Amino acid sequence: MRQKADSLSEEQAIGQLLMVAFDTAAPRTALDDLIAEQHVGNVIYLGGWDGAARVKETSGHLQDQATETATGGIPLLLAADQEGGEVRQLRGEGFTKVPSAKVQAQMSSSELTAAAKGWAGELKAVGINVNLAPVTDTVPADIGRANEPIGKYARQYGSEPATVTKASTAFLKGMIEGGVMGTVKHFPGLGRVENNTDFNTTGITDSVATPSDPFLAPFTAGVKAGAGLVMVSSARYPGLDATKTQAMFSRPIITDLLRGRLGYEGVVITDDINAKAVRSIPAAERATRYIEAGGDILLTGDPESVPGMIEALSSKARADEEFATLLETSVLRVVALKERMGLVRCS
Repeated sequence: MRQKADSLSEEQAIGQLLMVAFDTAAPRTALDDLIAEQHVGNVIYLGGWDGAARVKETSGHLQDQATETATGGIPLLLAADQEGGEVRQLRGEGFTKVPSAKVQAQMSSSELTAAAKGWAGELKAVGINVNLAPVTDTVPADIGRANEPIGKYARQYGSEPATVTKASTAFLKGMIEGGVMGTVKHFPGLGRVENNTDFNTTGITDSVATPSDPFLAPFTAGVKAGAGLVMVSSARYPGLDATKTQAMFSRPIITDLLRGRLGYEGVVITDDINAKAVRSIPAAERATRYIEAGGDILLTGDPESVPGMIEALSSKARADEEFATLLETSVLRVVALKERMGLVRCS
């Protein structure tokens, strides 16, 4: 693994830490230059893609761009939000109309695992190798649909951590068995916030969460069940970080809590690092602060922000040896994940 990572140029290595949105309205070649010139190593499908044939063709084209000169020959993580219910980026012919998490939770664990394995097969057949699901947020019953990011869309498996743990773990196991890596999100939980971090800068604080919060249990279970990625939110948690720094920029939350207390050693990925909740911070600063906090992959819905973020990471690594070490560690985690998934063969 280290040998493969060490064989990458500085630019190729940093590119492994970017996941860039590919909008359904964009032409097939829309990301070719970013992959070739900025060495971007990962892509997420957004905007509602219709039909398996088109997705499969696009996935093949994208992987063809992952050449020796572009990504060191390392294939891309190709991701989608395919949770079920209202959150399904892949629709139409070839894709099951996956039910919402609340409906999935009514299945037995074995039934849900079997169903998720089948859904994973549909994703794998079109070249998707990462599902940014399951949602492991717990939305209290007394908040319910008033919870803008999760409850409003029935994205939660339940209102009790035990219910969420049981169903989300069953879904995750099915995804992995079906050959698609799963992601638990949105650490350390969006179930108690009022507003959606994608569209708001206020009402995105969870003042209840603490390091012993029972709402962390589904995340812990997901990590133990083999989740290859943990997505971190952009909400604020004063009980976890007294500075009220947003989670994706918080070392107490990512490094001390997730990696330390929960023992997670895998890849941490941002929720959209271009979300309104963090947009007041310059893109370059967002990138460096996230790596400093202990994160790995920066997911952005704005391809135009990529060159600036890559330059910021590169410049800081050259000027700051400690930061360069953090960056190298993140690259190793991503390459290790790709090796685990069978995308990279390391000697």
